[in-house]
Amino acid sequence: MQVTDQKTYPGACDCHVHIYEDRYPMVPNVAWLPPNLPVSTYREVQRALGLSRAIIVQPSAYGFDNSCTLDAVAQLGKDGRGIALVAPDSSDAELKRLDDGGICGVRYMMINPVLAWDSLEPMAARLAGMGWMINLQLDGRTLPEHEELLKRLPCKLVIDHNGKFLEPVAPNHPSFESLLRVLDGGNTWIKLSAPYETSKTGAPGYDDVSLLARTLVEKFPERCLWASNWPHPGRNPPPSELELYQLLSAWAPGDGTRRKILVDNPAELYGFL
Repeated sequence: MQVTDQKTYPGACDCHVHIYEDRYPMVPNVAWLPPNLPVSTYREVQRALGLSRAIIVQPSAYGFDNSCTLDAVAQLGKDGRGIALVAPDSSDAELKRLDDGGICGVRYMMINPVLAWDSLEPMAARLAGMGWMINLQLDGRTLPEHEELLKRLPCKLVIDHNGKFLEPVAPNHPSFESLLRVLDGGNTWIKLSAPYETSKTGAPGYDDVSLLARTLVEKFPERCLWASNWPHPGRNPPPSELELYQLLSAWAPGDGTRRKILVDNPAELYGFL
């Protein structure tokens, strides 16, 4: 990937990256069998886009074994943080081990879920004292069902992929308005990412999802993050990271707002300050 005349922001962070390495065993019957995609391959994306920081999110393919994610965070050093998949009965010692390895949150993937909704609030209570976060992926259309729960979580909350409305909705739809109310609580962030996963209008503009992303930026620029979702699990061919990155300019036209989304917000949230 070769990029020229690309606006760069020192300290820019990609807030959702998966790493896969052949030397780490996967759980049986994974939905997508990835090729070997180590940190060194992702570094090419970072260099091309002018990114310097990354959040490594535990892939479902590794289950509760966070070894690959921990190794990736270690390779990134001070510029990396991790989101782990943690069993509800994990010990305090295990959470401390993960914390020492650069992990700062627990992933709750509620589409084909590994963890149950009823474990979310007890886990959040444990994480609050550690300064960790819940990283939540769900079908945004179900947000009204979970709104009160999400608003009372005692720890920080990060929601994936523009809310991931599996059927994109209008900004005045009750489920999107529910998302806005959760964000308005002051303890929740939203990733502007992976429009290709839910858009019905498709590339290059993903107009239906882009409308939601622009609305999120307009209403809550201080709560927005950007992510590539590299290496785009299950997508063949994968989308262009450059085109996805350039979409941010349409979602957040102001240079100061883009700097906030790429640099300032993730620096504060993930502790890069």
